[in-house]
Amino acid sequence: MRARSAGPGAVLVEVDDAAAALSLATWARARGVGAVEVVPAAATVLFDGVDDPAGLPAALAGWTPQQEPPTGGPVEIRVRYDGEDLDDVARIWGTTREGVVARHTGLELVSAFCGFAPGFAYLAGLPAELAVPRLDTPRARVPAGAVAVADRWCGVYPTASPGGWRILGRTTAVLWDPDRDPPALLAPGTPVRFVAG
Repeated sequence: MRARSAGPGAVLVEVDDAAAALSLATWARARGVGAVEVVPAAATVLFDGVDDPAGLPAALAGWTPQQEPPTGGPVEIRVRYDGEDLDDVARIWGTTREGVVARHTGLELVSAFCGFAPGFAYLAGLPAELAVPRLDTPRARVPAGAVAVADRWCGVYPTASPGGWRILGRTTAVLWDPDRDPPALLAPGTPVRFVAG
């Protein structure tokens, strides 16, 4: 763990990976570390609005990099598996379309962090042997609700936007609703399961 200043009242803490970042963020929030916001990412945690930036590393000294258990029951997301990249993913995974659906719906995923767009959760849990390369050329427009994979991540596009992930299918789930508490359906730490239908 390495901490460095990220501006007045902000500290960026570098860790090994997304699981460690989620673990540190969850641990820090539970212990009330003096920060207004604690934001995990792929291999960092941003502490913003920190009361004592110089003292933050000492406040985090009790954390050990272990997986914090996901909070609550899994959020189920119903997917119509008809994505334009389904055949490509089947080829990469060495299976059929049905095999992709079976593997994807059999995964235990967890929202590691949010980014890219409001409500876009980077879902961890795709095994290394199922890693999928991004598209060589990103699409100019991916529709809202597109369920996609890239590298060892899975995600659902909350709104129409450009994107280079491989689309498996679509959902009607609302990923971001500013009137909901919390606004993100898949806030960091949320366990997620995909269901065909």
